[in-house]
Amino acid sequence: MKIGKYEFTDKAQADSKIEALGEEHNHTIVKLGNIVLQQAVLGEDDEVINEAVLSDKFHVDVMWIGLEDHPYGWKSYAVDLSGNGVHSFLGVDYIENKM
Repeated sequence: MKIGKYEFTDKAQADSKIEALGEEHNHTIVKLGNIVLQQAVLGEDDEVINEAVLSDKFHVDVMWIGLEDHPYGWKSYAVDLSGNGVHSFLGVDYIENKM
């Protein structure tokens, strides 16, 4: 098993790449959407001092089963993180299992 983290222009592009895998894929795909890059800052009375900053990219995490490299057409969307990021697969370490 290998884990890949990807960012696409938008949800439609991500959905298109996922659909192109076909129904026979044996992978776990988690659509994260536009992830939070910076949390909102709230004041004492929960008033918003600074809004949250969201990524302008649509993020997807995939646990690939039986693959040692990204499937065709996915590598150019891959991101390489130094940590696990905002999502992990039930405690499976991304760094130890990344593509």
